Amino acid sequence: MTVIDAHQHFWQLNLPFEYEWLKSPEHAPICRDYLPDDLKPHLDRCGVKKSIFVQTQHDLAENRWALSLADHYDFLAGVVGWVDLASPQCEEQLLEFKNHPKFVGIRHITQAEPNPDFIIQPDVMRGMKVLEKHAVPFDMLFFVQHLRHAETVARQVPNLPLVIDHLAKPHIKAQQIDDWLPHLKTAAKCENVCCKLSGMVTEADWKTWKPADLQPYVDHALELFGPERCMYGSDWPVCELAGSYEQVYQATRTCLSKLSETEQAQVFGGTAQKFYELK
Repeated sequence: MTVIDAHQHFWQLNLPFEYEWLKSPEHAPICRDYLPDDLKPHLDRCGVKKSIFVQTQHDLAENRWALSLADHYDFLAGVVGWVDLASPQCEEQLLEFKNHPKFVGIRHITQAEPNPDFIIQPDVMRGMKVLEKHAVPFDMLFFVQHLRHAETVARQVPNLPLVIDHLAKPHIKAQQIDDWLPHLKTAAKCENVCCKLSGMVTEADWKTWKPADLQPYVDHALELFGPERCMYGSDWPVCELAGSYEQVYQATRTCLSKLSETEQAQVFGGTAQKFYELK
């Protein structure tokens, strides 16, 4: 079994990108460079063989930078980049990257958009249909308030593989489920939607979380999507705000311990391999 981390990031502060969110006091512990040589020892300790970089910038230059890293590091299996979905140049932008063997998907930081209905605007949906045309998967970075749109998107682009990042960030610290679960159930009815078991520790209490706090959310995701539509992601280095890479990996293993070896293999690699069509 090839273990794949389906969700991690890099950043380099001297590059001409906007890392404004890193400059807030709560993010001070991770306001430094994080590059492939920093990640590799963590992967080795956990037996993770491959990882997928996921964008942090609404900037085509980050795609080029991340793909240049992927060209030099074999363990980087894929890059989820960005194009301007609302732009008339969306398809032109996509075609610049589409044929790179490690360009595997697109994401937009929907959670940061002032308009909570951003993702279902007609011009954005036009861009989503461009992704569908070219069979380029899309990562949905939602808060709970956006999760109601997952079904709408999925129905309008039924042949586009979609994945919900971080389970749409349920309120784990408050152990709140009722505002999240109904919309997750609706999303899961759409067969083109998958779910990343990622980003959970930073939605829990950063100082006192334990695997048991994550368990109900993992259980619901597994029940609704099945292991064949769930994938492991570390969300490193963001996860370091609440725990080390190793702690996140082991917590996910603990939460999945009731699954069979075959089912665990799907979550820890098989789903990502299929979803992103990794070479």
